[in-house]
Amino acid sequence: MTAQKKVRIGMVGYKFMGKAHSHAYRDLPFFFDTDVEPVLQTLVGRNQNAVRLAAEKLGWLSYETDWRRLLERDDIDVVDIGTPNGSHAEIAIAAAKAGKHVLCEKPLAMNTLQAKEMWKAAEQAGVVHMICHNYRFAPAVQWAKKLIQEGVLGDIYHFRAQYLQDWIMDPQFPLVWRMRKEVTGSGTLGDLMAHSIDLARFLVGEIREVSGLLETFIKTRPVGEMSGGLEAAASGGAVAEVDVDDAAAALARFENGAVGVFEATRFAKGNRNGNRIEINGSKGSIRWEMDRMNNLELYLENDPLGIQGFRSITCTEGVHPYAGAYWPAGHPIGYEHTFINLMHEFMRGISGKGGNPSPSFEDGYRNQVVLEAIEQSATAGAKVAITY
Repeated sequence: MTAQKKVRIGMVGYKFMGKAHSHAYRDLPFFFDTDVEPVLQTLVGRNQNAVRLAAEKLGWLSYETDWRRLLERDDIDVVDIGTPNGSHAEIAIAAAKAGKHVLCEKPLAMNTLQAKEMWKAAEQAGVVHMICHNYRFAPAVQWAKKLIQEGVLGDIYHFRAQYLQDWIMDPQFPLVWRMRKEVTGSGTLGDLMAHSIDLARFLVGEIREVSGLLETFIKTRPVGEMSGGLEAAASGGAVAEVDVDDAAAALARFENGAVGVFEATRFAKGNRNGNRIEINGSKGSIRWEMDRMNNLELYLENDPLGIQGFRSITCTEGVHPYAGAYWPAGHPIGYEHTFINLMHEFMRGISGKGGNPSPSFEDGYRNQVVLEAIEQSATAGAKVAITY
């Protein structure tokens, strides 16, 4: 047997997304036959003791405290970026110029200018580049894409999305980086609605115009830091102003004439991670939600009268995208497997199969254009046309 080429990963960031990415790299060869094998080479974090402990726990061979060291090392092939949004552009552009393939968490950048610079830098360097919109890699979402492409739903009329969470509703929840504009660019808009926009573009097509609304319910919070996952701790008695949105809503018109409705909030009590979509066409409809990620709800108008209604398809059969790599039919997969599926496409791209995978930095740029247009619309109180 021919030995697989080693693809040596350098990852910046080791908390929530760092854990998800580490798990995906480690489990990828277990489920998928790949021409290349990811190696957890170096983990990067600013706190030496914390990153050392994280590297040991997550299975990394070494660690660094400065991401710039990754660019100097010839034993790094990929730079994986899981840092707060404000540092994405600097790291990604430098990595691309150093000839490293780049995977970046979402949203791609702080604004469209940065996002376009990242895309162009990666293209000019000829490196593989992806943005980590993992939800499109649920087998049920991939199956929905296939049904739409094959015309099963007919002409698409509506796309509606909700992304609802409740983790910052306590007024004493600290002002962490996810709620500081200088670090994150936007609040719920970029954190949650970015995912919904990616699903909309993936399943229905490009967006032509938007009308947006943004709201911040709690104007000041105690200052603090993330302590893992979506948990945080106050770091003293200081209080600061919240300058990003707690909730976002948008109406959209797609280039194909479909109409979109988007809602994202961190103030929907009882919703821990309520990521849901529905698409209505001339021949049928589909529904999907992350809480039941293995199931796709499908309604078809040509079902006989008397038995019409939404059916639930459990997308765990070998015919469903990615599902055959895991367990026998009927055995569900979870959140972490969406990252494994994404990493599979990333590694395929690095191996030279199928070109640059999607979602690419171009997708990240186009997503950023829509986000920025929604913000402009909310400020101006008027529709904004999308220009890429």
